[in-house]
Amino acid sequence: MSETTLDVVAIGNAIVDVMAPCEDSLIEELGMVRGGMTLIDTEGATSLYARMGQATEISGGSAANTLAGLAALGADCGFIGQVADDQLGEIFAHDIRSGGIAYTTAPRAGDPPTARCLIFVSPDGQRTMNTFLGASQYLPAEALDLDMIARAKVLYLEGYLWDPEEPRAAMRKAIDAARGAGAKVAFTLSDAFVISRHGDDFRALIADGLIDILFANEVELAALTGEDDFDAGIAALAPNIGTLVVTRSEKGAVAATGGELTQVPAEPIAKVVDTTGAGDLFAAGFLYGHVRGMEVAKCLKLGAVCAAEIISHMGARPEADLKALAGV
Repeated sequence: MSETTLDVVAIGNAIVDVMAPCEDSLIEELGMVRGGMTLIDTEGATSLYARMGQATEISGGSAANTLAGLAALGADCGFIGQVADDQLGEIFAHDIRSGGIAYTTAPRAGDPPTARCLIFVSPDGQRTMNTFLGASQYLPAEALDLDMIARAKVLYLEGYLWDPEEPRAAMRKAIDAARGAGAKVAFTLSDAFVISRHGDDFRALIADGLIDILFANEVELAALTGEDDFDAGIAALAPNIGTLVVTRSEKGAVAATGGELTQVPAEPIAKVVDTTGAGDLFAAGFLYGHVRGMEVAKCLKLGAVCAAEIISHMGARPEADLKALAGV
């Protein structure tokens, strides 16, 4: 068993977010599903970008956002994700390393370019995402930093990246490496569309005891369990997971662990500006508490605090002092 010198190592999409405010009428005109996430190709990315208003660009990606929150709280982290050898790839690598996160994945030469997510933000803060996965979906198993994984307390996997075949194989190898080193494996389901395509895989991972901590929202819980009733979904899934964490937007969050349910309310906020990254930052707060050995209620509280900060402004990376807000 290796010495644990990192708190969390994550594997996920290396994406640059492009965000712009818009009216819901534009979302309807473009035929997008409000609040959803759609995968697009190069042509789709070009045409949608042309319809966006003044945009803000910032490095994103679900798991990378979670690590940004963890690092802001003071955790030691590492990221594994594929960019291309291009300008957006350089921006992503610079941003994640400047946050104090170890990043050793070599850029990929040639096409496709680095991934980007075009995010249309409604007046109420709801985000509608259109993702061009680009180079991120070509993360090979050979690119894994196995030493980094072996030194982590927790390996955190992004469900979005389970969709392409090559990174899916890489994540299976990473799970084996993490469990062989005695690390816990955390998994975020990411989106119901991922479950519709790979739910059998996720249920098999759970049945085989390969996931220690599972993050979901209400929609994802229902999609995975087939139970529309929230309590029934928790009851169906919780016995098979060491720690099940389910976020419920303004209704707070619930954790089921060891046969016990713990709930926290959402943190009060003056105005929801942009919900991009709310789940990612909730996971950051929860995992920070977890790796520090805090009680479940405190972990949930930290998650709620981080989520509240992120939805108070545009973008999925924290702007306020998370340490001060969380009191850590």
